[in-house]
Amino acid sequence: MFDLPDYDDHEAVVVARDAQAGLCAIIAIHDTTLGPAHGGARFWTYDRPQDAIVDALRLSRGMTYKNALAGLPFGGGKSVIMAGKDRTKTPELLEAFGVAVEKLGGRYNLAEDVGISPGDVATIARRTAHVCGLPADGNEAAADPGPFTARGVFLAMKAGLAEVRGSEDLGGVRVTVQGLGGVGGQLCDMLAAEGAVLTLADVDPARAGALAARTGAQVVDPGQIYDVDADVYAPCALGATLNAATIDRLKVALVCGGANNQLATPADGTALQRRGILYLPDFVVNAGGVTHTTSQLTGWPHDKVLAKLGEIPGRVRRILDLAARDAVDPQRAAERAALEIIGKR
Repeated sequence: MFDLPDYDDHEAVVVARDAQAGLCAIIAIHDTTLGPAHGGARFWTYDRPQDAIVDALRLSRGMTYKNALAGLPFGGGKSVIMAGKDRTKTPELLEAFGVAVEKLGGRYNLAEDVGISPGDVATIARRTAHVCGLPADGNEAAADPGPFTARGVFLAMKAGLAEVRGSEDLGGVRVTVQGLGGVGGQLCDMLAAEGAVLTLADVDPARAGALAARTGAQVVDPGQIYDVDADVYAPCALGATLNAATIDRLKVALVCGGANNQLATPADGTALQRRGILYLPDFVVNAGGVTHTTSQLTGWPHDKVLAKLGEIPGRVRRILDLAARDAVDPQRAAERAALEIIGKR
């Protein structure tokens, strides 16, 4: 593990096991300079245990950058719970995971992520106090970070369009959206409301079809989304969709989406820049969700959360200014800015 490129001097990596409950999880704590680590818990099937470790390492490092740039009093952490034939998501498994989190004594605070709902977080909370994003009075919809993440991406996309087109106007702008879950679906509704022309892709054809009917979008096979001639590509599914196999296929001027870890490798940020494609780093644009969920810990009222989301376009512009000043790609500039905040640059 220590030789993995994504290890990056993590403060702690914990393997949590409970054979009786079927739990096998990785909790990665990247940095706690700004406060206890915070990041979502993911429930996912991995081909190999090493893939789960790499995912946790990459996600937790991204949370360090995201929380720092968003001005949140938290460090970076993330957890992945491995799904599988003998590891189904049961209350017993979730509670066992809560026990593992509680043993960390508050070094890591979790919320939902892919495969975990606000209701699942409430189940985990039976065994640990170190959670946020809990349903208020049983209202899971109010706890959902998806609409807040989507709103931040939407605002960031407008800032990116102003950079590449000279206008934030979405009327007639062609946007391809990959992944139509809690973030991608909400983003599509916002884009369609302002006249964007959408092309959608999702692993669930029924979900894609329903959203297309609502927004007037076209639907393509997930494997074809990279070949669509458009203005913007919005990756909102899992990470690493920007890689050596896909970047050369893109026919867009801007990439701005809600997925975490969109670049497969650091070199992919440079590859996008060489192609003349403006990439807005995911941990800059998708911070709306974490700002919402952690409000249960920070005590920030709803209006302050919305005000913090309104800061995202300005943050995008500052990162682009830094990238131009230092002659680096935006990903590198954003990482440097985050490291400077936590005193590691």
